[in-house]
Amino acid sequence: MTRAKPLRGTRDGLSKSLGSGDSLLQSALSVAFPKEMWHSSMRNQKEGRLKNKADVQQGTLALMVLKTLEVLGSQHGYGIARRIEQISGDLLSVNQGTLYPVLLRLEQEGAIESDWGASENNRRARYYRLTRTGKRQLQAEVEDWHQTTEIIARFLAARAENIS
Repeated sequence: MTRAKPLRGTRDGLSKSLGSGDSLLQSALSVAFPKEMWHSSMRNQKEGRLKNKADVQQGTLALMVLKTLEVLGSQHGYGIARRIEQISGDLLSVNQGTLYPVLLRLEQEGAIESDWGASENNRRARYYRLTRTGKRQLQAEVEDWHQTTEIIARFLAARAENIS
């Protein structure tokens, strides 16, 4: 299993480290985390006032879990949570009490399957993997997010003079 490189602390650095294959994630980050928020967050950190991590928005965690499993393959819950936090540049916080019900629901829907195995520190852990149904669900959710981010981007770019 390969380890992902840590992501940098700016939105632009994050976009560059994601690479061209993660355009959905880049566009979602641009909408969800405007540049001003990133600069504000970094300024607060530099001034010694650490900004609290935001909770993951309702309805987005399942997509993030499915995408994480698609990219990394089989992972235990803690690994999924840490990867989501890492990709967000540590701006999101994944609560275990929120993650495990989503994993259970995804498993009941047939989007993921799980098996018990040994973790990196030789502890017993449940490992989750994406199923064919999960791949189809991920594809559908990605298409929905593309459409949603395009619509939101239009609203954010709208100016009074553009109204005809």
